Amino acid sequence: MTVTGGDSWDVEVKPYLTPIFAYGAAALILAAHVVVGVLLKASSTGVIFRTADQVAIAALGAVIAAFVCLFARPRLRAGPSGVAVRNLFGYRLFPWSEVVGVSFHPGARWARLDLPDDEYIAVMAIQAVDKDRAVESMDRLRAVLRRYRPDIDSSHRQ
Repeated sequence: MTVTGGDSWDVEVKPYLTPIFAYGAAALILAAHVVVGVLLKASSTGVIFRTADQVAIAALGAVIAAFVCLFARPRLRAGPSGVAVRNLFGYRLFPWSEVVGVSFHPGARWARLDLPDDEYIAVMAIQAVDKDRAVESMDRLRAVLRRYRPDIDSSHRQ
């Protein structure tokens, strides 16, 4: 996880290991599809493959690889305006008035931002696989939470 301060953000958190695996898997998937596409016409098996079939296999590999790259996208930012969470598909800014706390439950893969009425949103930027970096990120996020929401006692959170 990378933890840095931004222009108007006190904390910025990104996963550390997941992007490495995501980009590696995407490259492998794309390479495999391109190789299979090229080798489709290499031997005669009785099935007639055309150039369009080869291109379609490579294009399918590119689409799958692009989807896998989305796992490198998560980010969390916290600052005066609130907490901004970007997961695989969405981005949302939660003002401090909507934030009840932040927690990382035992056995969970990633942290979560607790909202009113027992609702929450997953924070995929803080992942269990990052171990000590995840702990450091949670500590920094809780410090920012205490700064902007002193009325909340986040020490009871997991």
